[in-house]
Amino acid sequence: MEQSGEAQRIYEHWFGPNSDFPLRRTFRINPTADLPPDTLAEVKRKGVLAVGVKDDLPPFSYPDAKTKEIVGYDIDFARAIARELGVRLELKPMTSADRIPRLNDGSIDLIAATLTKTPEREKEIDFSNSYFFSGQKFIVRKGALKTLKDLEGKKVGTVKGTSSLQYLKQKVPQATIVTYNDYHQALRDLEQGKLFAMTTGEAMLAGILAKSPKRAELEIARPQINLDVYGLGMRRGDRQFVDFVNDTLLKMEKSGEAKAIFDKWFGPKSDFPLRRNFKISPGM
Repeated sequence: MEQSGEAQRIYEHWFGPNSDFPLRRTFRINPTADLPPDTLAEVKRKGVLAVGVKDDLPPFSYPDAKTKEIVGYDIDFARAIARELGVRLELKPMTSADRIPRLNDGSIDLIAATLTKTPEREKEIDFSNSYFFSGQKFIVRKGALKTLKDLEGKKVGTVKGTSSLQYLKQKVPQATIVTYNDYHQALRDLEQGKLFAMTTGEAMLAGILAKSPKRAELEIARPQINLDVYGLGMRRGDRQFVDFVNDTLLKMEKSGEAKAIFDKWFGPKSDFPLRRNFKISPGM
């Protein structure tokens, strides 16, 4: 009807300039508008997988000092998925707040950027099986934080668009929350004494603390307010692509590749030693 002009004639009959209800027609009937996304087919057609990543969070994703290329735990997973697809990987750095909007407007095909699973986000996008777990903790001056009550009335920094901000509001409502565009800004204010603490996942905090010239004066305190569970983000309803990514992650776990990536970035000989107390499993 749209192609033949019949839809336009029906509209003008009821809403045209000579009707009782004159309205301008500002749309066309799109035969694919209500179809679910098919990223898998589109990526294979283009030959490129566009992935939204961070570029300031070692060891998840950051510029290599020598090559200046973005490397890290998240990047190795993105690279493995592109390899499985048989396409070129394109990394697109972005802020935490931009991740989901850029996915949903089609600028990227996948988010691999320390994206925590939350009920709110699951209403907007689909997640892969979980590929990393990390407790949400705090960087503070050494000995300053013993319990969460020590945060009451204090300035605590975190980044806009993160789950850390949501959980901080829920678990420590008496704290004065200061938000930033990135973790560098929060760390700088913490070093200068403008913040009592800054918060995000423990693994990210380890990377942030390692870059601080005042790291000898700071520590990651023991109190934890949440267990962050990271997943790769895809458009909601993109079932074939979600299944492909999940199958790839499970294959990586079974082959030992997922553990090898973890050991590369978080193993005992790494700059950020953590124990791997999880496996990538279906439905996690």
